[in-house]
Amino acid sequence: MYKNNRYLCTVAGKTDIRSLKLEELTALVVKQGEPSFRAKQIYDWLWAKRAVTFEDMSNLSKNLREWLETHYTINAVEIHEMQISKDKTIKCAMRLHDGYVVESVLIPTETRTTACISSQVGCSLTCAFCGTGKLKRMRNLNADEIFDQVVLVKNEAQQRYNMPLSNIVYMGMGEPLLNYAEVLSSVEKITSPTGLGMSPQRITVSTAGVAKMIKKLGDDGVKFNLALSLHAANDEKRNKIMPINETNTLESLAEALNYFYEKTGTRVTFEYIVFKDFNDSLTDAKELADYCKKVKSKVNIIEYNPIDDGEFKQTTTERLEAFTKYLEKNGIIVNVRRSRGKDIDAACGQLANKNKLAQQELK
Repeated sequence: MYKNNRYLCTVAGKTDIRSLKLEELTALVVKQGEPSFRAKQIYDWLWAKRAVTFEDMSNLSKNLREWLETHYTINAVEIHEMQISKDKTIKCAMRLHDGYVVESVLIPTETRTTACISSQVGCSLTCAFCGTGKLKRMRNLNADEIFDQVVLVKNEAQQRYNMPLSNIVYMGMGEPLLNYAEVLSSVEKITSPTGLGMSPQRITVSTAGVAKMIKKLGDDGVKFNLALSLHAANDEKRNKIMPINETNTLESLAEALNYFYEKTGTRVTFEYIVFKDFNDSLTDAKELADYCKKVKSKVNIIEYNPIDDGEFKQTTTERLEAFTKYLEKNGIIVNVRRSRGKDIDAACGQLANKNKLAQQELK
């Protein structure tokens, strides 16, 4: 059963208990004849301690645990398959309760550990350079499923590398702003003291560009960082590689991003993948610099990670350096991001569910 795009029940008719707010859970527990503080205990088990069964909730009575087991379910996410890159990047195939699979990535460096997480099963956008864009969008992820990805990646960072998780990027499978409510709910759980207690300043949500939802982020006063997958600073080129631009033009995106900045005070990061002989000339650099001057922004230059169709190629070192230097000379804040995890298809744009289980589930 679906309600407000959220999968609430299993085939057994049990409600996903993590779809309930604390107030709703409290009312149900009190109706059952239990003291109200039991709801807070349950909530703490679900979010702060990440219990995956009701039997784990050791400070609850046996009768209460049995009642929960009868009427509710915890749709916990599990790591089904894992690959470790030579650069220590880890790609996890995460199996959801209904059999679908999404991919999450742990990216460790000397100074930070980043979780790249998914917001949808597949993707409804068809960006030409992205492996995920070749998949169908099967459904949105629930907030608890997004939360679980973070917890599981966090655990891997601690257990394998003895490092805490420092950053989270919503740059995995799917378009986060087309799953708006659940993405924001997941951020609330991740940042809440009753959840993981992470700072929203350590979270970045990346969008292909949905202008009206960017404005909504401003209206909602979000505290996390926003990144826009730009990749071309003229509409003709962007239309070719990102069909979403046909209805969300560069002009409309600039207006939305300026609105977002006025409401939040947060400058956007433009993500710009450089493709050989497509968007890597000095003319392209000038167009990008001009666009950056319209919006409070900085730029992450990203090297292209080839996918199976071979339509695009990585630019040369010389053209990349010339492109970057042009931006810097024109006062643009630029960072060049080197891809990690390419040998296991875990780099930007490569999350395409190549493991066997995922291929079966997404047919």
